[in-house]
Amino acid sequence: MSGTQQKIILAVLLVTALLLYLLQPILMPFLVGMLLAYMGDPVADWLEEKGCSRRLAVIVVFACLSVLMGGFLLFLIPLLGKQLELIQEFVPLILTWVREQLLPFLVEYTGLEEDMLELDAIQKALSGHLQQAGSVAGILIRELGKSGMVLVSMVVNIGLIPVVTFYLLLDWDRLKLKILYLFPNKYQGKAEQMAVECDEVLAAFIKGQLMVMFCLSLVYATGLWMVGLKLALLVGVIAGLASIVPYLGPIIGIGAGLLAGWFQFADWLPLLMIAGVFIIGQLLESFVFTPLLVGDKIGLHPVTVIFAIMAGGQLFGFTGILIALPVAAVIMVLLRHLHDYYKDSEMYS
Repeated sequence: MSGTQQKIILAVLLVTALLLYLLQPILMPFLVGMLLAYMGDPVADWLEEKGCSRRLAVIVVFACLSVLMGGFLLFLIPLLGKQLELIQEFVPLILTWVREQLLPFLVEYTGLEEDMLELDAIQKALSGHLQQAGSVAGILIRELGKSGMVLVSMVVNIGLIPVVTFYLLLDWDRLKLKILYLFPNKYQGKAEQMAVECDEVLAAFIKGQLMVMFCLSLVYATGLWMVGLKLALLVGVIAGLASIVPYLGPIIGIGAGLLAGWFQFADWLPLLMIAGVFIIGQLLESFVFTPLLVGDKIGLHPVTVIFAIMAGGQLFGFTGILIALPVAAVIMVLLRHLHDYYKDSEMYS
């Protein structure tokens, strides 16, 4: 490429990055809609091959996605709400244990003053908040009611997700062709090859990793429920979602599970069983879920995954966390091609 072309491409990339940074507060419904459209497009293509029109195929896929997500939320949110209310039982027990056992140990071996933590003030504050909280729905309504604009913005964002998903799904194939035709003719073949590789990586991550997180959440929650842990669903779901970062899920799960189990059972055998649940979950993830659902196409090192998520969150907030790993996977494909180009260049030889 000439120097002018390189400057144009660099300027386009910089402007795009700047726009993403400035528009991040309104990007959430578009990113979620794009994710849902990307996941539903293969099914819509399959229905088209069976003789359906594109519009009918999109309507069927959209209806199935709506039913699945609506049913999942209607089932999960009330259960998580009950789990959060159970936390009220553990807060006084935890504070009592800190006051009677942990604090004397710290005072004796570290020289800290006994009233340094101000446990009485913490307990009064927590008790007041918990008594006023009521239910999860009450907390949500009360917090949203403090700012009408926040409520309106949330409703608009949620309402935009199905609209964006439907229209992106309807025009997905045409959009791909239009993006491809933006490239000069002599580069379209290479661009299409790289797009196919990026699609393999993204499909392996988005579809595969979401299934792994769902399976791990199910395994953790079921196993902890069989042990008898009251907070089984909450701990299991949090550990499953945290598994998007390598090894973070079991670390959080074991920590939260053992803490809740200690104050519920006060016995070593249930604690060993809780740890066993997460060990079994890790074995299933390593030898069953990840090889079967993800494979080795994404190829991101664990340290790269952690850095990508932290960098995305630092640069673009929650939006950056959502797009961090897919963007890192695409960058990995581009760097691989750049590396091959460098190895074939005169500079390397």
